[in-house]
Formats: sequence, structure tokens, C-alpha cells
Amino acid sequence: MYQEYQQMIPIPTRKASLIPCNSWIGLAASIKGLYGQLLHYPTNLSIKKCDSLRIGASDEDVPLDTLIDPAKAEASIWLIEEMHRKTTSPHFIARL
Repeated sequence: MYQEYQQMIPIPTRKASLIPCNSWIGLAASIKGLYGQLLHYPTNLSIKKCDSLRIGASDEDVPLDTLIDPAKAEASIWLIEEMHRKTTSPHFIARL
């Protein structure tokens, strides 16, 4: 049911605005607020993993939007989201 529901939600085709962000998790929260859409659970796991990869890096404290163009960062999240909505197995979701 969850997977079917996620597949019915359209991915935004145009950006509302550039979203400033300090982290991937912060960007995801802003996307949720701006578009009013919850992201797929595996997408949230991927986003958390991206932030955890920055721990200990020399630029760990540098805001994400100064390292990566905010439009590209947002587009990356939507690409990951589209992949998860279209290809994630309901059996995988059930095991989570």
C-alpha cells in the first residue's frame, strides 16, 4: 500500500525556488515544506547516508549550498526519489 501510494504522488517538474541548505537532511526538510510532499522512506535513508559521509571531512562544517549548487542538490534528491518510487519492491519496504 505504501509503495502504491508513493507511486501516485507526482514528482515536481519545476522548481519553486532555490533552497538554501546546510545539510542534505536540511534540504530534504525544506523540500517537504516547500512542495508539501513526504519523501519515500528509502530516499530519507539515502539522504541520511549522504550527511554521514561528510562526518570528519575537512569541509564538514561548510554549508551544503556552498559546496554544491542548490538546484543540482535538489535535482539529485528528486532523481533518487523518483527511482525509489518507481523501483522499490513492496517486499523491501515491508522488511524495513
